[in-house]
Amino acid sequence: MEVVNTLGRRKTAIARIYLSEGEGKITINKRDYKEFFPTATLHYVVEQPLMLTDNMGKYDIKVNLDGGGVTGQAEALRLAISRALVKIDPEYRPILKENGLMRRDPRMVERKKPGQPKARKKFQFSKR
Repeated sequence: MEVVNTLGRRKTAIARIYLSEGEGKITINKRDYKEFFPTATLHYVVEQPLMLTDNMGKYDIKVNLDGGGVTGQAEALRLAISRALVKIDPEYRPILKENGLMRRDPRMVERKKPGQPKARKKFQFSKR
């Protein structure tokens, strides 16, 4: 099997992955993913596509993560892994799609507007 290369995005985080056959190592920016992501919730998010398709321990994943915060990075990585698994075997697509892992979450931070302290908040109105 050749190396499968895919991309995942969430908010401002970008995950570029290289998936190849191996013993299940996930390396993010030359560090183990359990060291990179501190909480069990984020570990679950990263492992979710592999668990749903029964591929835990079958593939080595090398990841370049850039931008965003830890949650955005974990969800970007989840999308990239899902896309790579579908490239390997299109049979996985219905399972992943049913669990909402094949969709890029489009929600981004709204920009701050001039004359306002935040995106939607307004300065206190004074009649006089």
